[in-house]
Amino acid sequence: MLYQRSSQLFAEAEKVIPGGVNSPVRAFKSVGGTPIFVKQAKGAYLYDEDGNRLIDYINSWGPMILGHAYEPVVQAVTEKAKLGTSFGMPTELETQIAALAVSMVPNIDKIRFVNSGTEACMSAVRLARGFTKRDKIIKFAGCYHGHSDSFLIQAGSGAMTFGTPNSPGVTAGTAKDTLLAKYNDLENVRSLIEANPNEIAAIIVEPVAGNMGCVPPIKGFLEGLRQLCSENGILLIFDEVMTGFRLAKGGAQELLNINADIVCFGKVIGGGLPVGAFAAREEIMNYLAPLGPVYQAGTLSGNPLAMAAGKAMLESLNNDAAIFQRLEEKTAYLEAGIHRVLKANNIVYTINRVGSMISVHFDESPVVDFQTAAKGDNETFKKFFHGLLKEGVYIAPSAYETWFITDALSYEDLDFTINAIDKVSKTL
Repeated sequence: MLYQRSSQLFAEAEKVIPGGVNSPVRAFKSVGGTPIFVKQAKGAYLYDEDGNRLIDYINSWGPMILGHAYEPVVQAVTEKAKLGTSFGMPTELETQIAALAVSMVPNIDKIRFVNSGTEACMSAVRLARGFTKRDKIIKFAGCYHGHSDSFLIQAGSGAMTFGTPNSPGVTAGTAKDTLLAKYNDLENVRSLIEANPNEIAAIIVEPVAGNMGCVPPIKGFLEGLRQLCSENGILLIFDEVMTGFRLAKGGAQELLNINADIVCFGKVIGGGLPVGAFAAREEIMNYLAPLGPVYQAGTLSGNPLAMAAGKAMLESLNNDAAIFQRLEEKTAYLEAGIHRVLKANNIVYTINRVGSMISVHFDESPVVDFQTAAKGDNETFKKFFHGLLKEGVYIAPSAYETWFITDALSYEDLDFTINAIDKVSKTL
């Protein structure tokens, strides 16, 4: 494939945008080469500025569950834009989508809309601190909750890919209130709680990690976190920016039957537009201004374009009882095909999958946390990534990211992908 136009655009971008990109993982630093500039997308496909068609397995990092340019979402945004794009005032639409989201997700009474997953997680932690009147939080190495200062401590994903797991600009004072735990290690969490009695406000966790590849919780891990939080007056925050409305209608809480105290959502709640949300039971949410003392605000929070897109997306998911079964079956089909061809070509690998999230790790050991994810052979991943790109398959340009499956993928697309992996595997 030719990428002349993308290369030209990247050179122009580098002159006026730091690193030529507005989010570091897009720069291809961990895989080498020049980033692909997208011109348009439809269904399961991306079309770049050079006219190449790529089967898309990142889907805007998760939210395009029903495919790019999904017609009900496009129509909703188009019609709403004609009436105005932002008011900074309440609209009926905000209440409608809030009521819909609350009806779909277990264990929440109220929801507050913000503008990104980062904002949602940041606000959830502030709310937890205000509600518990404690300062410290526990996060897990390799889990990414956005670029707020409290979270950029072994953050996995973009931070790790870019080579800066502990970002300059995060103060020592902020860092001391974030305690770092090992994912899937309940005893490690217990020891942190015992060492900091009555100081921890919240434990924030990706219930299914997606920022060190797809890493499922081992049996008893989330159940143990729930018990530890309940016993110690700590709020359990599920970061469902990736898993929310994807793994089930009610997200990971529904799929895994674990109740969090606060749950955070990302772009899927806006059909891919810039939006996020956090939600909880009434007594916690009523601690937010204007009812309570914890302040959080945003002019574009609940903006009509994102709300219109989100309502169209959530209605589609809510009304299609078979959607999550289709996603499960398609991803299982892809997983079986990848297993078959990698094994046939004597590649050392591990595949992790939960529902429609899947990742390939080039190491034979089980991948259960940040340390085991980091053992993967990155040189092999680079060749794998560029080989698939050459074949017309786009996966995340990082070994530390999950793939996301969309319902727009056909079985012909999946077979094409499996055949491409087979072809690339012979060169690894």
